[in-house]
Formats: sequence, C-alpha cells, structure tokens
Amino acid sequence: MKKVCTRYDKNPILTRDDIPYPAECVYNSGAIKYEDKYILILRILLLNGCSVLGLAESKDGYNFKVRPEPIMTQSDKEPFKTFENKGLEDPRVTKIDDDYYIFYSCYSTFGFRSGLARTGDFKGFERIAITTSSDYRNTVLFPEKIKGLYARLERPNVYPWGSWLSFSPDLIYWGNHQLLWVPYGKNIWEDHKVGPGAPPIKTDKGWLLITHATTATMDGQTYRLGCALLDLKEPSRVLGIADQFILSPREPYETTGYVHNVVFTCGAIPEDDGTVKIYYGGADTCMNVAVARIDELIELCLENKRPPLG
Repeated sequence: MKKVCTRYDKNPILTRDDIPYPAECVYNSGAIKYEDKYILILRILLLNGCSVLGLAESKDGYNFKVRPEPIMTQSDKEPFKTFENKGLEDPRVTKIDDDYYIFYSCYSTFGFRSGLARTGDFKGFERIAITTSSDYRNTVLFPEKIKGLYARLERPNVYPWGSWLSFSPDLIYWGNHQLLWVPYGKNIWEDHKVGPGAPPIKTDKGWLLITHATTATMDGQTYRLGCALLDLKEPSRVLGIADQFILSPREPYETTGYVHNVVFTCGAIPEDDGTVKIYYGGADTCMNVAVARIDELIELCLENKRPPLG
C-alpha cells in the first residue's frame, strides 16, 4: 500500500470563522481555476440548518477570501422552489467552452435531486434545470462532450449504491445509463457506497477520478477518498479502480465535527507541475486541501486495482 496524498500543513483552509455572515459549517466545495484565481463554490450551513452556496477566491490555492454574500440560496421560483426547500448542497463545477456548469444537490421534503446552474463570470448564476426525478446525491460533469453528447457520472441514492454514467444532448434530459462500479465487499473501506467526487480530470492515460466510498460501522458511516481511471473515448470502460483509499479521516478536523469521520471531495484542480490539489470537507465542518501526484494516482488505478462490479 502506498501513501499518495499529502495534507496541507495549515489545514483547515476555511472554517465558519472565515464566513462573513452567520454560519455553522463550510465544506464539500467545488473547485476550479478562473482566469488567474482559484475558485471554491462553497457549501455553507446556515444557522437554520439549511445549506446555501457561497464563493471564495485565492491567488495561491491555499489562502481564500469568502465573498460577503451567498451566490445561490433557496429559489422562490418553481420547480426549484419545491425541490430546494431544505437547501443547496455539494456543488461540483466544470468548464465547457466559455461556460462553467455547477451540478448541486437540491434538498427538500421529497429527498434529493440534481440541480444544474451556469455562470460565465462567477458573478451571475442562472439555474438551468432539475435533471433527475429520483433520489440523487452526487452528479459530476465531464469537461468535454463524448461522441457529441454531454456526459456525467452520478450516484443514485438507491441500491446498489454504485456509480453510473449517463449522456445528454442538452444537459437537461439524460439517458443511456450504464452502471460502472459498485461497492466491493472484500474492501471494508468501500463496502457500502461508492461514487464520484470531483469532476473527471483528463490525462494521457484516461479520465482520472477522485472518488468517495463509505463503510457502515457501529458508529455510523466513515467516508474516505479513492481514485479510478476511465477510458478517454469510451468512459463506460473502467480501466482501473484503486484497491486502497488515498485519504481517510485521521486528523482532528476530519474525525470530529458536525458529522464525524468524513473526508469528502467535490473538486480537484490539476496543476502544470503534474500534481493535483484535492479540496475536501472535513467532518462536514471545514474545508481542507491535500496534494497528490497525478501519475501516482494513475499508477494506483492500473497496478493495484479491484474489479468494478465485484
């Protein structure tokens, strides 16, 4: 087993004390570069228990400043009003052409759905659609079309708690769903839920994914991060899923908080030096970052892998 992730020694990089309005937690944030800045689309838990989306900016990827107001709150227009009445959660942001698309979880009395919004400048944000009808928690968009269609990874909140691939001509209507991988009973760390974390990263070897997985324990579920690799032209073809986790709750800011024993990512930014910054929530309470080498993650996927479907 190989250690591939190095935590930033000044974690957490954002806590509730950094939010310029009353908040209980900040975590599970999407991440991307825009012009010369690092952008985090933040999940911020307010004092009423509902989450909104905020935004933070940084020059170096470590020191962030949060905007004075949320960028998206519960909508007062249908159909979003009904399906966001308990908040907006876990945003993922992907750039395609000149637009930045944000998939986020709509939380309501009726469970979870996947909402989609768009921005061109991170100043104005336009809701596009609610893109799922059943209970969904995790949806991530590929940064380019596959054979003329938009592609996304998703994890429905239903058995077998696995990761699926689907396609769309317009980002609204999705179909051709294909099951890619499921929990693996021989690995305790990923025997309950497995799903996409950050949006796919394009490499010469394939689409690199930073994934999440859980195990159910007597003390609740423990969330860890893993990695997987998909074929560039046929992303339904799984080239490898690492047989080990790459990050597990260990530090106090990961083991103790609003939900203890959680590391969870919604965004990762590849760098020109061959590394990737993995932004992750700790214990559903604070934002953190770890750094890994992309080639080492790919090596884990290809040389130390487990079967996708058990």
